[in-house]
Amino acid sequence: MPKRGIAALLITTGALILLLNFKTPDQTVPVRSGGGVAVVEPTTGTGTGKKATPTPTVAPGATAAPAATPTPAGGGNSSGKTVDGPVVSTRYGDIQVEVVVASGKLTDVVALQLPTGRRSGQISSYAEPILHQEALKAQNASIDLVSGATYTSDAYSQSLQAALNQAGL
Repeated sequence: MPKRGIAALLITTGALILLLNFKTPDQTVPVRSGGGVAVVEPTTGTGTGKKATPTPTVAPGATAAPAATPTPAGGGNSSGKTVDGPVVSTRYGDIQVEVVVASGKLTDVVALQLPTGRRSGQISSYAEPILHQEALKAQNASIDLVSGATYTSDAYSQSLQAALNQAGL
């Protein structure tokens, strides 16, 4: 009888240790999107899940100077300029947007980074097209939060506002 109790205790302890050491592969991968369809670009490196280059992050509620890259936008929009917002870190991953401004109007918003992984990726895929459409409709960062994607919506709005400020809107 005591041997069964010891065996059960050892099995339970081993299972608990394995459970506590379990890590989910929820990581952020750079994303370019347009027209509501997200396309994941492969990361470079040794497959460790780390980004190839360090990216500055901004805690929610904090501000940082956005990375501005005023360049002519591609396509038929020769008078536009493109500005990257800062990377905003959330508990689920990094978010960064890029705005295209032409003739004093917001003409496009591109999500450069969104959280990926199991649930975070699903939420990002669902929320990004809605946030994109809301930003273009509002022509500013005062957009409604997407239900179920509060962190993503808030960080998207922060990065968008910083990019718009840098673009002069």
